[in-house]
Amino acid sequence: MTETSPQKPPPTSVTTPVTTPPPPAAKPAPERNQSSSLRRALAVLGHVREHSDGRGVPLAQLADGLGLNKSTVLRLAGPLLDEHLLDRDRETGWFRLGHGALRLGQAYLTTLDLRSVAAEHLRRLQREAGETVHLTVWQAPGIVYLDKVEDETNVRMASRVGSRAPAYCTATGKAILAWLPEEAVTEVVAAGLRPVTAWTISDETRLRADLARIRARGYSIDDRENEPEVRCVAAPIFDHTGEVTAALSVSGLTSRMTAARVRALGPVVAQAGLRISRELGSDRQPS
Repeated sequence: MTETSPQKPPPTSVTTPVTTPPPPAAKPAPERNQSSSLRRALAVLGHVREHSDGRGVPLAQLADGLGLNKSTVLRLAGPLLDEHLLDRDRETGWFRLGHGALRLGQAYLTTLDLRSVAAEHLRRLQREAGETVHLTVWQAPGIVYLDKVEDETNVRMASRVGSRAPAYCTATGKAILAWLPEEAVTEVVAAGLRPVTAWTISDETRLRADLARIRARGYSIDDRENEPEVRCVAAPIFDHTGEVTAALSVSGLTSRMTAARVRALGPVVAQAGLRISRELGSDRQPS
């Protein structure tokens, strides 16, 4: 019997899968605030705000100040005039802020809350100084503690949010008093300058001299005048009208808050006060 060799199956064809190329990577979204026209229009608005003397700013001065030609300034000013952010005198052609800018400002001011505005600045100052930071407001003839940020690792201050303290023997009180009208100083003196500690300034002449020094350097010092083991350094806070309405301070035990450290912290606290003032609409600028 003849054996028949088994037939090999026909070779199976292998299909190479077709690889679909990946879709092209999406282009990154364009960065925001890149409109040069918008930036230049805002520069026009800012220049008028900073250089108007009540009468306004002439077109030629505006163009020169911004390094633009007059036709460009007019084109950029068009939408600002339409929205009444700018106004142009019909007779002189000078530009000044319009009532739309006032409405924006009023809308901004209605949203302001001193404690909220100051909160991050207080926390930042506390981290930088490593001591307790206070925010106080004026309530004649003294101050009221509005907020307090403490370093949990240090001895806590006796102050409480909502409590009152005299103005003449506290750093924040003197920081406010130094920029208040004369009538406020007279009221504080009339209420009495009772010695709280052995270092309290309880003499009117000395108090007025201290207030003059505060205005000159931009910050106040409480050298154990309210608590015998505590030194504080404070600075005023101004509102959109330029009036002093509050103050912030750094307070610590004299073992850490030496006289030299107080002097070093003074400008730091003053700058924090000016930054808060700026957010409240004050024209005072941090240096």
